[in-house]
Amino acid sequence: MEVILVKNQGRQGMRIERQQSAGLVIDIQERLFPHMDQQEALLRKTTLLLEGLRVLQIPLLVTEQYPKGLGVTLKPISLLLEKEAVLEKISFSCCGDQAVTGKLESLARPSIIICGIEAHVCVLQTVVDLVKLGYRAVVVEDCISSRNPEDKRVAVERMRSEGAVITICESILFELAEVAGTDEFKAISRLVK
Repeated sequence: MEVILVKNQGRQGMRIERQQSAGLVIDIQERLFPHMDQQEALLRKTTLLLEGLRVLQIPLLVTEQYPKGLGVTLKPISLLLEKEAVLEKISFSCCGDQAVTGKLESLARPSIIICGIEAHVCVLQTVVDLVKLGYRAVVVEDCISSRNPEDKRVAVERMRSEGAVITICESILFELAEVAGTDEFKAISRLVK
């Protein structure tokens, strides 16, 4: 039996590389966060992800959905994002706001690593739009949540069917690090312990 390998047509290479990646933190806000399912685990994993992306020097974008009503970015998260300007939005999809899409375009990084809330509203709509715009949407499943776990489950299923890459925090950090033995690898290893 002959095996024929076909190159992946129409999609970027399967590996997610740090030089091609940016992070997007969607609406992790003080009045919304307390209502999320598994909020302690969500905060722990999201903090780990952001610390790891910092170690790897991956640029981050941060959004807030209607901060007047939902509050600002949660304090433990905002402390990790001191250098980033927060982009306010009223559109559920981050791509519905010109400031966000303009910033993404200026970064010129085709892979967008996504964390945030709520999975079935702002995260889902952003992912669908990013894929439509030609980005590789990389959803970090243990760094997103909804109030209802079933809403998150259905949203992840939809994102996958729309072409998003679904991963977990530790996996994406080691994929971006690529090799053992570097200072970055050691820093990430300490974070995940």
